[in-house]
This record gives sequence, C-alpha cells and structure tokens, in this order.
Amino acid sequence: MREERSAKSEAPRSSLTLVIQTAFLGDVVLTTGLLSLLASRFGPVDVVTTPAARPLVETHPAVRRAIAWDKRGADRGVRGLWRLARGLMRERYARAYLPHRSLRSAALALLAEIPERIGFSGSAVAVMYTRHVVRPDDGHEAERLLRLGEPGAGTRAEVGLGLTEADRREAGEWLREHGVPNGFVALAPGSIWATKRWPYYAELARALDRPLVIVGGAEDRELGQVVAAEAPGRAWLAAGELPLRASAALLERAALLITNDSAPLHLASAVGTPVVAIFGPTVPAFGFGPRGPRDRIVEHPALACRPCSSHGPRVCPLLHHKCMKEVAVERVLEAVNGELRGAS
Repeated sequence: MREERSAKSEAPRSSLTLVIQTAFLGDVVLTTGLLSLLASRFGPVDVVTTPAARPLVETHPAVRRAIAWDKRGADRGVRGLWRLARGLMRERYARAYLPHRSLRSAALALLAEIPERIGFSGSAVAVMYTRHVVRPDDGHEAERLLRLGEPGAGTRAEVGLGLTEADRREAGEWLREHGVPNGFVALAPGSIWATKRWPYYAELARALDRPLVIVGGAEDRELGQVVAAEAPGRAWLAAGELPLRASAALLERAALLITNDSAPLHLASAVGTPVVAIFGPTVPAFGFGPRGPRDRIVEHPALACRPCSSHGPRVCPLLHHKCMKEVAVERVLEAVNGELRGAS
C-alpha cells in the first residue's frame, strides 16, 4: 500500500482543467462562456454537472468530457461523493474552477486532490479554495463568471450550446411532422419556482395572432395543454417531447420566445433568439436577464416588495402575488408586437 501511494505521488500531474457546475440548467448555460475562456487558455476542459444538464455541455467545442454527477440520486451521500472523487483523482487535474458556491462541489475538488481550486470568495465553502476571486455585485452572471478566469473588464462571455446538425435535424423534423409554419412564436409558461410563473399565458395565446409552440420539460406539459387549448389549430405542444438540445434547436427556429425568468430564457439567448421575458419576484438586476440587443423585459412598474427572493419563493410571502397577477396581458402583447414589428 505504501509503495502504491508513493508511485501515485510521483506520477506526473496532467495539465487538464475541471469545471464543477451542478446548479440549475440556466446557470449551466451561462457557464459556457467561462468554459470557452478556459479552453482558450488551457485546452478543452472537463465538466462535472447534473445528469439533466449534461446534454447542454457534452457537445460544446470547449468541452473534452462531460461527467454526470447524480448527487440527489445514484451518487447521493458521502459514498457517492467519494466514488466520484476517486474517479476524478485518476485524471490528476491541474486545476478546478467552481462557479457554484456549493459545499459538495468544493468537497469534491478537495477529495479529488486537485491542487489549484478557484472559486468566489465570500462564502463558508471558500475555505476549501486555494484561490479566491471577488464576485462582482453588478453585471450579467455570464460575465461575472468570467472573473474566475481573470478576463479584463468589459469582456463579453461567449455563451453557446454547441448544437449539432443532428439536434437541428430533430427539431426540424418535429416541426415538419406537426405542420408548424415558419415564423412561429415559442411560449415557455413553466418554471420550477411557482411564483415565477406568469398566470396569463392562456389568455396571451388566445390574443396572439401567430402560430405558437409551447416549450418546456415533461413537468410543464399539463400547463402547456391548458395554454394550447386556447389557440386551437395554431398552437402545438412541444413540452416534454424533445431532448434538451433539440428543444434549444427548436427555439433557434422561433421568431421570438415569451418566457418567465427560467431556463428557456437562457437557452434562447444562447442560440440568438429574441426574448420577451416576464419578471415577477426576481429582477433582471440580479444578473440573469436576457442578453440580446432586441430582448425586452416586462415587469411590475412599482411594487415595494420586489424582489422578494434570489430565486423566487414557492409561495408569495405576502400571499397576493401582485408582481405577476398585476402584469396585464396587454403589456406583454405590446412588447411582443413591438419586437415582431422591429424584426420585420
């Protein structure tokens, strides 16, 4: 055993870079700018992420290998953490970047014996980092994450998904099979946070004189059916029917996406589709708004209780949910029609 440990310590360390990002899907999308920056400096990087997010990075040109960490399922607990750490240890990574301030992520890099561990200062987990970076308070999250790679001020993140021709073909085939005409508008009425869901998508679908495609995951399908029923003959339900990257390729074909503050917003931004984003309990100043030059934001004009949470609570703390209920359909329609007129 002593000889094995000695041989291991004498083995040359690789020059490989690891990024551990196990936050929400939108966070993983916004991290792709950092992946591109690191790849330009060190070569393609490895990424540890959730099973759900793995498809978002596995075909990205900056990524050598995407590793799924099912930290709430098969890899949960100390045993799963140690099993993954031992696998990573064999790669002998030179450095690890930790954009998500997570105790488990920091412990994973430490247990994998990665000598350089870079993350944001200001949290309890930072004691496990070897290099601490001050996280900017302002700016978009995609650019804030670049600070871990030490870019200069004003550097714009190259957020993208690395969609393949197969992804675009799958999206195109779905649109053709369902007879969806060109120029369709995508709607994303769902969110894992209940208070982020604008409640009037069905009324909006009825008012919009456009072909519509309702997108989202399988968990959004029931809500999508309600919305689609209000526009018979010109609304199609794609929620839960396409893999994640094919869904992004479908958004790439859309004239516009109307969405809450949720993952589809960032998917659309990554593929260059204009966005009308409806914000309620959260605000774009948090750094998670749309990034395109034509994007529009609709939010309550004056409500003292906004924002009430960094993510959006499950239930409105004041039990009135005015931040969404008082955003009228007419205001969203005005933003949508203004964008569509500007694009024509």
